[in-house]
Amino acid sequence: MILKSAGACWRLERAGRAAFFLDMADYFTAAKAAMQKARRSIHLLNWAFEADTLFDPQPGCAGPDADRFGNFLKAMAGDNPELDVRLLCWNSALPVAATQNFFPVRDRKCFEGSKVKFVLDGKLPIGACHHQKMIVIDDAVAFCGGGDIGPDRWDTPEHLDDDPRREKTPSDNKCFDSRHEVMGLVDGPPAMALGDLFRERWRRATGESLAAPEPAAPDAWPDCVHPDFREVSVGFSRTSGAWRGWPQVGEAKALSLASIAAARDCIYLENQYFTSPIIAEALAARLEEADGPEVILVSTQHSPSYFDQMTMDRTRSNFIKRLKGADAHGRFHAYSPVTTLGRTIIVHAKLAIIDDVLLRIGSANMNNRSTGFDTECDLTLEADGETAVASRAVIGAIRTRLLAHWLGCSIPTMEAALAGEGSVGAALEALRKSGHCRLLPIEPVKLGPLASFIAAFHVGDPVTPADSWRPVKRRRDLDAEVSALAARLRR
Repeated sequence: MILKSAGACWRLERAGRAAFFLDMADYFTAAKAAMQKARRSIHLLNWAFEADTLFDPQPGCAGPDADRFGNFLKAMAGDNPELDVRLLCWNSALPVAATQNFFPVRDRKCFEGSKVKFVLDGKLPIGACHHQKMIVIDDAVAFCGGGDIGPDRWDTPEHLDDDPRREKTPSDNKCFDSRHEVMGLVDGPPAMALGDLFRERWRRATGESLAAPEPAAPDAWPDCVHPDFREVSVGFSRTSGAWRGWPQVGEAKALSLASIAAARDCIYLENQYFTSPIIAEALAARLEEADGPEVILVSTQHSPSYFDQMTMDRTRSNFIKRLKGADAHGRFHAYSPVTTLGRTIIVHAKLAIIDDVLLRIGSANMNNRSTGFDTECDLTLEADGETAVASRAVIGAIRTRLLAHWLGCSIPTMEAALAGEGSVGAALEALRKSGHCRLLPIEPVKLGPLASFIAAFHVGDPVTPADSWRPVKRRRDLDAEVSALAARLRR
């Protein structure tokens, strides 16, 4: 079992039910339905939280004030004296906050004087961020993944051009970019584990120790959600940088390496950033094998911010170049998705599907920061035991649904291509050649002197707090780790 690999998992539990959400429209609906059932507690962890976000936006991002996340949480806390509502967000740096409508200031104002306990968490190494995203309800059900709460996060799997529900304001008639996210929902012991994680984060941020809530009825599972999985193993993998006596945690990195090593047929990865040379080397080793798995990457054509374009996008070019150089057997494909009109879709999802046995949904990117510097949490479902056959069928179906949604084709069309071509990469290429051309190849680009320096020293992408302000040390340590990993993998 991959989740039992050394150091890859913080907690391994069994969920009676689990569900997968493709993009945020359905997630927002399910989250509201679940929170409306809360009896003891609603606890949220977020990188960013914009209180005026609508659960169900209408054209021009219009909607009733009661449908906004902040007002909804205040009403839940005010109307239910026994309900504990807490929200813990990263105390972001000013330049980052500016890109999210200065949410720290706006959230403070929104929740001031209410029964919602709102805290900004800055207890972490300088330059790092708290990047975990989850909602835990009564310790009975919990959502976990890569999606924050903000008006620009909402989208449907259709990624429609000029969708009026994504309009920034009615006056400017401009839409937020199409955005791709994934989230997971679990119940039972896995939800309790995420409740424990929230309480530990709260204690570290405030010094206050919270007791786990007493069991509550009725069941908080949202009625609008049909479980995709029954009786499935769920693991949680974290990242956290060493800071003031708190230890370094690197389970997300360990799970990535274990998953890559265990793959037999297909490694399918969706991620915002692909920059880690350690992950690149592990994938390259599998591509060099005569009978190794194919590797499919899906990422954003270019990052929305100038800083990320200068740092992550340039360094990704080296990542892609390394894999293309190792692809002796034609099993590597990297794509960026576009809308029907050819506009960029922001891939913010952090997802991995290994064969049809493992589905990973989380906050961790495939960059250095997410392996040892920022605070991350990934939820992973793995097919095993008596329900392995059923779980594998669901994981395979989720991958097929994802591929079809990228190409804009029907699921039966995607299924037929997979059956006829015999591999994911071949099926994608066959459909692209037949006119389903919403996936564009990502090619490495030539880097100028500045970009080459940024990529070589991973500027803006520390590995641990020890190298966060020491790029020469970062480069030296990464080179040594890559060499050691390459030697071990090719023995």
